[in-house]
Amino acid sequence: MITINNLEVKYGEELALLIKNPIKFESGDRVGVIGSNGAGKTTLVKSILGLIKYNGSINTKIKPEEMSAHMQINNYVDTMAVKYIIEGILNTKIKNNIKLQELINFFDFNCCLNKKYSALSGGQKQRLTIILVLIQDSPLVFFDEVTSGLDFETRQQLMSKIEEWYKNKNTTICIVSHYYEELEQLTNKILILEKGRVVDFGEKEELFKKYCGKSIIVLANNNKNLEITKNLKKLKSPDHLIAVSCMSIEEELEVTKLLIENDISFKRSNSDIEIMSINAKNKINTKEVA
Repeated sequence: MITINNLEVKYGEELALLIKNPIKFESGDRVGVIGSNGAGKTTLVKSILGLIKYNGSINTKIKPEEMSAHMQINNYVDTMAVKYIIEGILNTKIKNNIKLQELINFFDFNCCLNKKYSALSGGQKQRLTIILVLIQDSPLVFFDEVTSGLDFETRQQLMSKIEEWYKNKNTTICIVSHYYEELEQLTNKILILEKGRVVDFGEKEELFKKYCGKSIIVLANNNKNLEITKNLKKLKSPDHLIAVSCMSIEEELEVTKLLIENDISFKRSNSDIEIMSINAKNKINTKEVA
């Protein structure tokens, strides 16, 4: 589908993105791209779309105009009815386009068609752009922070709709998001970027095993829990949490037994992308310091 190799992007003298080793997006992949602000996520998307200059190679048989993308900033005419925005951009009448009608119904968007763009809520504005992206039926689709700024319930609804729409389709999807639960729900591969460099890339399950173990047990970070887990193997985690690494089912049973005996609430996971990425970046930073 697409292979990226020796990619280098500079903004003036500043190196914005560097990908030395080949990265491949296969047909049907759902790739999650994560990283801090300024990590190079949007720069990567724009490079693949041919919107910015780069050095290196991005090899694919798909032309940029055959790709579709939902970007963070989308400008539409505020004072125009939404149905005219849709029909103007797509050069088609809604009443004559069965597929477009299907998408509008699928996203419960009929009630918005006669509204002005300025009158739409944040979630409705995102639905509009998603409809304009999905109607293209491109083999490669990008969603760049598609649910940024929306409340949890609206985010969940939108991502569930996107997941349902692409179910059993061979479309390759690249999702840039800082909401880890969305990536756990939708992706099979993860690309971790930090300061314009690749921390790691691969199958989600393999990366989790590499940096976290077979599973992790997550509990609140407080003095009681710190004392009880002091002899257990802990991973880097958000400050309010303790994450215990389990390398086998036996280890997991021992840890959970200890916590149950001490009446401690916990969560078990074998797919926590946030903790996985924290430990991947920590491992890289430790090597750099060494």
